[in-house]
Amino acid sequence: MRRSSRPTWVKRSLMSNMEPKDVCASPNPRAAAPPRLAIDRISTFYGEAQALKDVSIEVYPKEVVAILGSNGAGKSTILKTLTGLLSPRSGSISFEGDYIEGRPPHEIIGKGVASVPEGRELFGTMTVRENLELGTYCLGKKRRKESFSGRIEMVYHLFPILRERSSQRADTMSGGQQQMLAVARALMAIPTLLALDEPSLGLSPLLVAEMMKVLKEICQKWEVSLLLVEQNARAALKIADYVYVLERGEIVLRGTCSEVVDSPIIRAAYLGG
Repeated sequence: MRRSSRPTWVKRSLMSNMEPKDVCASPNPRAAAPPRLAIDRISTFYGEAQALKDVSIEVYPKEVVAILGSNGAGKSTILKTLTGLLSPRSGSISFEGDYIEGRPPHEIIGKGVASVPEGRELFGTMTVRENLELGTYCLGKKRRKESFSGRIEMVYHLFPILRERSSQRADTMSGGQQQMLAVARALMAIPTLLALDEPSLGLSPLLVAEMMKVLKEICQKWEVSLLLVEQNARAALKIADYVYVLERGEIVLRGTCSEVVDSPIIRAAYLGG
């Protein structure tokens, strides 16, 4: 599966006054390897109501892919379909060359796809460490025992506050700390792809910037691909390599970050230009 050539709107927008470097992350050349994740023309329904229509998305190794769109566009439905909470009525999802559409969530997590859901969904009455331990549940007893100590040290290094609060109940932490814990718990599953649903939701601008910086580090240093669903387009574009824009369940725009930033649609709808 190959992406289409440069969209026609790019040529029309080359005279834009906005410089992509002011918004986008540094260019990340596409790897010669095949995509790590290939979502191919999936259509997903809630009963008889169609939420996604022939949606195709690719994510490559060490790449941050952002999905932008307004409320109700279908962004979260993509992640739910990817992680097995919903089954597509048509289309396919290939991860690391293995078709995973319709499989139960625990099998998909076990193959290397971890998610950070909107609202975090932590176990509030459990401690930070206990939440992290639960993140390894899908690994199996032997692998969990072998990897736990090294993995928890990695996430503590990434989020030092979690080490300090390891014995604290999750529901007594601040919103930013809870978001860090949600990301760290997902990383405990040793994923190669991390799907995040609105990780900036409810965070201050300063914390949003810090979270995006950490997510980029996870991608580059941990070699974990990111599929990032966001309404905060400016924050997402600062770390994204490739961008899809979703409207009413359909992909209406796609391209590299610099191409998409040049689009009049993006400037008007998301960047205030």
